[in-house]
Amino acid sequence: MVKKVTITLDEDILAFIDKHAVNNGETSNRSGYINDVLRQHRHAVIEAEMIAALREDANNPEYQEEIALWDCVAGDGIE
Repeated sequence: MVKKVTITLDEDILAFIDKHAVNNGETSNRSGYINDVLRQHRHAVIEAEMIAALREDANNPEYQEEIALWDCVAGDGIE
């Protein structure tokens, strides 16, 4: 679903968007460019959050103990 919104940008940011919103040598629309940039940023943020959660789990002794117990169960051939 697409929603139309109004935002306020600094002039230098808008100039940057206009300069980089190019698709195959033709000017693309600003919305498409901003969507692509934000989609990439969202992906990076989610990836960083997942890595942080995995690191937290790796440093949590209780979690690691639980995983070790499950590894024993998984290794006994029960699926």
